[in-house]
Amino acid sequence: MDLKKNRPVAIWLFIGAGMIIIQVLLGGITRLTGSGLSITEWKPILGALPPMNQHDWMIAFEKYKQIAQYKYIHNYFDLQDFKSIYFWEWLHRNWARFMGVVFIVPFVYFIYKRKIDRSMLWPMVVLFILGALQGAIGWIMVASGVGTDLVYVSHIRLATHFIAALILLVYVIWFAMKISVPDFKKARIPVVKNFTLLLLAILTVQLIYGAFMAGTHAAKSAITWPSINGQFAPDMSDGGLFHNLLAIQFIHRGLAYIITALIILYTAMLYRQIKSLTIYKLRNWPLIITLTQVLLGVLTLVNYLAPSKIWLAITHQFVGILLLICLEVTYFYSAKRIR
Repeated sequence: MDLKKNRPVAIWLFIGAGMIIIQVLLGGITRLTGSGLSITEWKPILGALPPMNQHDWMIAFEKYKQIAQYKYIHNYFDLQDFKSIYFWEWLHRNWARFMGVVFIVPFVYFIYKRKIDRSMLWPMVVLFILGALQGAIGWIMVASGVGTDLVYVSHIRLATHFIAALILLVYVIWFAMKISVPDFKKARIPVVKNFTLLLLAILTVQLIYGAFMAGTHAAKSAITWPSINGQFAPDMSDGGLFHNLLAIQFIHRGLAYIITALIILYTAMLYRQIKSLTIYKLRNWPLIITLTQVLLGVLTLVNYLAPSKIWLAITHQFVGILLLICLEVTYFYSAKRIR
């Protein structure tokens, strides 16, 4: 594999990964501000432009007034309030359009310049399928809240949308590393590889429950820490593990503690590796990111009633994504194949 020839393609993929992270964060802001149902139509081309005059704004607002979210939650909104939530959904959709351009135009250019060889074609096909699937899931989410009695999109659908975006992100980063990282920088360390897989599995469940927290606004059920309304384990009998707000919060907190304990063991494991290996050089990052993530989680919870809660929550989400990427990178450098 000609790594020097692959460098422009790898840079393109890493830029795409950065854009996916921004898109995920915009999705989080859209959810937390209740903006996701503000645009009631899907117009892939014409929808790129917002309403351009007062008349068009009033038409869009009238359409929003027909859905349940306005009738039961936002019926006090005036046009200016509507514009504020419309902005986040519009930006979220247009960033997705921009991403499509950034992925497709260079892809055509690289094909023309023969920068993409045969070994990359199928991975590229998978990449575009995952991207298209993510867009489809996003629209299905919005469509589920238009013409129904839902005031918010289901948190289950939200988690599906979120995890699909993270799968795309992880795939793009893996692809970029695969075509740009020299083989000699990787090592075969089964114990680190397997422990990283365990962490990734638990973290995936944690990220799903993070989406549940955002989707159900479960933080409002208990804004105390370290106890949950004065208890270690609250009553979780109603609604089950996927719908009971206290259960969602209890699981999200519990998984954070488990991940922190495992990351401490993981860090000790990385410290025992050969100092010249890349994974040794990465040894401190999982723990630093995890402790930062826990601190942000606590601050987000106890400041639930403060105006800063949205930005704390988005930073919390961002650091969670960084932990996912960090573990992916560590796995990549410990999973060298022996030929």
